[in-house]
Amino acid sequence: MKILVTGSAGFIGAALAQRLLERGDTVIGYDNLNDYYDVSLKQARLTRLQAQAGFTEVRASLEDRVALTETFEKYRPQRVVNLAAQAGVRYSIENPHAYVDSNLAGFVNVLEACRHHEVEHLVYASSSSVYGANTRQPFSVHDNVDHPVSLYAATKKANELMAHAYSHLYRLPTTGLRFFTVYGPWGRPDMALFLFTRKILAGQPIDVFNYGQHRRDFTYIDDIVEGVIRTLDQAAAPNPAWSGAAPDSATSHAPYRLYNIGSHRPVELLRYIEVLEQCLGRTAVKNLLPMQLGDVPDTFADVEALIADVGYQPTTPIEEGVARFVAWYRDYYRV
Repeated sequence: MKILVTGSAGFIGAALAQRLLERGDTVIGYDNLNDYYDVSLKQARLTRLQAQAGFTEVRASLEDRVALTETFEKYRPQRVVNLAAQAGVRYSIENPHAYVDSNLAGFVNVLEACRHHEVEHLVYASSSSVYGANTRQPFSVHDNVDHPVSLYAATKKANELMAHAYSHLYRLPTTGLRFFTVYGPWGRPDMALFLFTRKILAGQPIDVFNYGQHRRDFTYIDDIVEGVIRTLDQAAAPNPAWSGAAPDSATSHAPYRLYNIGSHRPVELLRYIEVLEQCLGRTAVKNLLPMQLGDVPDTFADVEALIADVGYQPTTPIEEGVARFVAWYRDYYRV
C-alpha cells in the first residue's frame, strides 16, 4: 500500500515507517522536525529511512494546511497513520497553545485531507492520558473518559470526538489508538527511561515522582508498532449491535474504533528503576518527590478489544525491553 505516516521522525513514527518499508509498502513520511526535543535524534531516525527505497520525505507541519493538502494531492495515500502531535503532559501546562495548534488545528487538517482524497482508513494516536481521573482498572475503551487532568489529555480526547464526527458525516473509517507509556530503542529523551539512563550513567540523582509508588503499563516499541499495523490493515467498520440507547464509546454505527495498546502488565516505577539499574550495572541515587501536576497514579490497559478484533496482545517484558534500550543507548551515545 501507499501509506502516509505523519510524525515520521518521531519515536513511534520512525519505527512504524521502518516496518512498513520492510514489508514492501510505500511510505510518505511527513514531519516538521520541531525542537521539542533533540532534533539530531529525529534526524538520525530519518537518515535510516531516507536510505531505503520506497520512502519519501515531506518536511512540513500539520498546521500548514496548504502543504498538507498538496502532499495528499501529489502522493494520493491509500491509508494514513497520524502520529504527529505535540506530546508531553507537563509541557502542556507550560505551553498550552502548542497543543491547540498541532493536536487540534493540525488534526482537523488531517481529517479534511482524508475526507477529500478518498483515504481508505485513518489510524491516529490517542493516549492512555485520556483516562484522567478514572480509577477503575484496568482501563477499558468502553469506559467514560470525560475527566482529563491535563490539556494534553483533553486534546487527545478531542481527537477521538473529531474523528467520530468525520466517520459519521463522511463514512471515513477511523481508528484511534490509546498508547500506554511507550519505551525502547530510539525513544524520546523527555521520557523517564531516557532521563534515568542519562543521569545514572553520569552519576547524577534521578527525580522519582510519587515516591516511586505509581504503576505504569510500560509498552515496548515493537509491540506498539505491531498493534498499529494490525489495526491499519483492518479498516474500521460500523458495529451492527451499536445502540444510541446504550452507546458504546469504543465503537459506533459509523466506521469508528478505539483500542488500547498496552502490555496489560502494570509495573511499579521502583521496579522499573531496579531493572534499569541491573542493566546498567549501577545503582541510582533517588530524589523522591510528590506526584507532578497533571499526572495520574496508575495506568493499566484492558486490551481485550485489540485481541478480539485483530488477534494481538503486546508480550515484551520490561526486563527484555529495558535491556534492549540500554544496549541501544550505549551504542548510540558511545557510552
